[in-house]
Amino acid sequence: MFQVLAKASPALGPQVLVWAQTMASHQLRVAPPGALLKPLSVPNRLLLGAGPSNMAPRVQAAGRLQVIGVMHKEIFQVMDEIKQGIQYVFQTTNALTLAVSGPGHCALETALMNLLEPGDSFLVGANGMWGLRAVDIGERIGAHVHPMIKEPGGYYTLQEVEEGLAHHKPVLLFLTHGESSTGVLQPLDGYGELCHRYQCLLLVDAVASLGGAPLYMDQQGIDVLYSGSQKVLNSPPGTALLSFSNRAKHKVYTRKTKPVSFFMDVTLLANFWGCDDKPRTYHHTIPVTGLYSLRESLALMVEEGLEVSWRRHHEAMAYLHGRLQGLGLQLFVRDPATRLPTVTTVVVPSGYNWRDIVDYIMDSFSIEIMGGLGPSAGKVLRIGLLGCNASRENVDRLTEALKEALQHCSRNRL
Repeated sequence: MFQVLAKASPALGPQVLVWAQTMASHQLRVAPPGALLKPLSVPNRLLLGAGPSNMAPRVQAAGRLQVIGVMHKEIFQVMDEIKQGIQYVFQTTNALTLAVSGPGHCALETALMNLLEPGDSFLVGANGMWGLRAVDIGERIGAHVHPMIKEPGGYYTLQEVEEGLAHHKPVLLFLTHGESSTGVLQPLDGYGELCHRYQCLLLVDAVASLGGAPLYMDQQGIDVLYSGSQKVLNSPPGTALLSFSNRAKHKVYTRKTKPVSFFMDVTLLANFWGCDDKPRTYHHTIPVTGLYSLRESLALMVEEGLEVSWRRHHEAMAYLHGRLQGLGLQLFVRDPATRLPTVTTVVVPSGYNWRDIVDYIMDSFSIEIMGGLGPSAGKVLRIGLLGCNASRENVDRLTEALKEALQHCSRNRL
């Protein structure tokens, strides 16, 4: 190859000569991987864990559309339609509403990096995995973080929150609406009003609850709300929904310091997403096919209607709970009013290894359920009924598989 390039170099120009000299002095030491010479193979599974969920056919088809440039007018139209869809599912009129290029965790970091500055007081409801993550991120930013730790399965009352607000005088309170690691649905009515009385902003994680439980951003006084694409919306992981109230926007735009992340700077993202009155400026290469899918996911939610979706998830949850209790299993969250409709947690039955149950159902039935996460690890099984997966048919398939798993898995009788 070198000899061919060397002979051709006068005709092809000086750059080819440089390439030829470089190739003459080096060798390929890594062989082409054989695995990449084979066709891609992905199993077909029913995803009844805490996420991601199976994609709806229309969403999957959207992901096969051709990529176009991120500054094309057609992409701006898709982005504008996504913003309108987010405003609907969040029930907000906030102008600063957009999607971020990353999972729900990226939206959490984006919110915290823009709302918090070093030295700010940050109050965190840490009753599961996602509150603990918020604590970690807040500490990395340099905020004075005050975790309100609860055992898995618990939620926060207005009185508990008010005590924290009065004592720590935070600029921001974090609550998880749908705590997917424990199966808890946190009440939200009155919490925004309470925060504002103490000059505090309210940040809510709705990754696991959006579309599955009632949520009214503006009416409930939520200042910053975020969610993910991969749960009830049945879209691929990799995009997240985010909205800022005018109060939160003021905090962002009056910072004393720039956010440490350029990629997550909301003032730049807001411009790119057309949330201000200025011409859009390129910020980063967004996941185009992911946005196609997210747009279709939001369109499906609009067509079904939020209230219909909330009711469907509640009915599927109630049916699941009845089937589980019929197997003699115990629900982990004791208060029925605070059970998350989208992710049900079940106490690991005595004597069983949770991993044996999960593996048996996967290997024998190609159905995914999950064990606990973070504070609930080893204590629970997590069953997700997310979006199009929330049906009686899927509940029946899962509970029959679970019944067989409990019969076949080894049980420690000591």
